[in-house]
Amino acid sequence: MTERLFQYRCLANDSQTDARRGLFSTPHGDVQTPTFMPVGTQATVKGVTTDQLRQTTATLGDVTAQMILGNTYHLALRPGHDVVRNLGGLHQFMNWDGPILTDSGGFQVFSLSSLRQVDEQAATFRSHIDGRKIVLTPEHSIAIQESLGSDIAMVLDHVIALPASTEAVIDATERSVRWAQRCLNAASRADQARFAIVQGGLDETIRAQCARDLSAHPFEGFAIGGLSVGEPPADMYRILTATCPHLPAEKPRYLMGVGRPIDMLEGIARGVDLFDCVMPTRNGRNAFAFTDQGPLKLRNAVHREDSRPIETDCPCPACRHSRAYLRHLFVAGEMLGPILLSIHNLTYYQRVMHQAREAILAGTFSDLLERHRTLGRDEQAKSV
Repeated sequence: MTERLFQYRCLANDSQTDARRGLFSTPHGDVQTPTFMPVGTQATVKGVTTDQLRQTTATLGDVTAQMILGNTYHLALRPGHDVVRNLGGLHQFMNWDGPILTDSGGFQVFSLSSLRQVDEQAATFRSHIDGRKIVLTPEHSIAIQESLGSDIAMVLDHVIALPASTEAVIDATERSVRWAQRCLNAASRADQARFAIVQGGLDETIRAQCARDLSAHPFEGFAIGGLSVGEPPADMYRILTATCPHLPAEKPRYLMGVGRPIDMLEGIARGVDLFDCVMPTRNGRNAFAFTDQGPLKLRNAVHREDSRPIETDCPCPACRHSRAYLRHLFVAGEMLGPILLSIHNLTYYQRVMHQAREAILAGTFSDLLERHRTLGRDEQAKSV
């Protein structure tokens, strides 16, 4: 049944890279890929309403934010997955009628390392809120996500900090494969897809083997995890190049927690379809705006009397105001500033994805990628 409810179709391939344009069908609508998914960890994209999310469009009338994320660990703590289930599930709870993906809690195994321990059976946490003990098994992670009612449930995986010994990387990777199988065995909802997560640190051989091992099982999609955690971008690109060819071409590929626009485009060039990151909203809350000419830091005094919008061709509400006004909001501590900049950055990310999809169809994706590479080099030169 899940194969009928969840289908990926490749609509076009780029002739010079592994970039592909596709359509991923879910019970809550189709997702045009490649796409960026805003992060709503606690059933909210910080400072942005769901109506505003629906308006983060690259151009008037174009596709907006299509799929968003929630987090198993955080929602299990507050308000409790049973509360969300009793209130009609995550879609109704947060008033979002599009697809939702929920992370499994696996990243918290990594990020909350001082509060947890991991063995073959489970990851055991101390809540960062009240210190109570939480035992998260693969089976429990899936049960929570089934209560939340997301369209896509991520398997529980074991992420470790790098650098690490080869033995430690192999141990965590093999455990992630076993946990993925346990998640699959525990799943009962036909209207919820399961995505496996490829681990393996920065070792190409381990990554490729993990991808092959997971591909042998009937997951509806595959993610690449454990990257964008401090390693140089070149290492991330190297691992993507080594991993993607071993994942099924007929299933969507998701690079978790990435990231910068250039990193997303480099991922697309290697065959990735889905991305997520807190960067657009986190940076927006700190007066940092993404543009096609490079970033703007709107607290800087140079914008004090600047009458220009952030970008002249951007349809977002922030760009109806001057840079001077936006700077004033941040200097004055007004909450409207972070809200407007978050919406602008989310709109910018959707524009980059729109440009990527159109460039793949037109056969010009390499040109788009090179423009962003040049932009990145120029910004790096300015910072030296």
